[in-house]
Amino acid sequence: MTTALSRRAFVATSIASGFALAVQPVSADTITTDATGLVAKDVKIGEMPAYSAMPEGKGPFPLVIVIQEVFGVHEHIKDMCRRFAKAGYFAVAPELYYRQGDTKSSKDFGEIMKVVEKVGDEQVTKDLDATVKWAQGQGKVDGKRIACVGWCWGGRQSWLFAAHADLKAAAAYYGPISNAPSALKPKSVLDVAGKLKTPVIAFYAGKDGHIPVSHVDLLKKELATGKSGSEVHVYADADHGFNADYRPSYNKADAEDAWKKTLEWFKKNGV
Repeated sequence: MTTALSRRAFVATSIASGFALAVQPVSADTITTDATGLVAKDVKIGEMPAYSAMPEGKGPFPLVIVIQEVFGVHEHIKDMCRRFAKAGYFAVAPELYYRQGDTKSSKDFGEIMKVVEKVGDEQVTKDLDATVKWAQGQGKVDGKRIACVGWCWGGRQSWLFAAHADLKAAAAYYGPISNAPSALKPKSVLDVAGKLKTPVIAFYAGKDGHIPVSHVDLLKKELATGKSGSEVHVYADADHGFNADYRPSYNKADAEDAWKKTLEWFKKNGV
């Protein structure tokens, strides 16, 4: 038992270095996807840092734009890129807060939110457009097979980008659904849901203290007025961040089910 515990502590210490300081300590059960058979690296999109991962080979590969959670592009988001690459995708995650500050280096959630609250939707959309253009310029992407996926803060942005861009499909994990309109956030997910053309698959948690089920019900009603064919799944016993395997909120069964459904959704819709 002592040996096992020592090993777990060692693993947790070893993998923690790439994670945002606010999410420490990192669980020893965190999933780490290796880069064998992949081309995975930090890149620059103009002045914007990003991380990309794709299979080795000529391609072309379908493209997945990976939209960070609230803590930025830390190791978990990079790992998600590698998971998509293992599934045959060119995945790229841009650092969408890079102009406002580095959320990965702060332990204070209040300080993190001061950075996040300066990031406007228009800026994010332009940066995601630039990410698509950059990826297409690498010569390895099938430009007609593009999707996006996001978690938490990025879950909301995934809905908004699906309403803006010419995508085959999108996935949104526990992103905020309703927000008061402001100069930086003029629209909510509810404002765009009924007008969507891109099919979105969304995952929410029944025990999420940040996103009440009543908001999810409103989202379903808005989607029903449109023709996107989007789907919403609620995991009754899950909490916010159930896909974040490095955190106590991780729910293995629901995360694995959502991952399976995400890949099936992308394939079904031609990505």
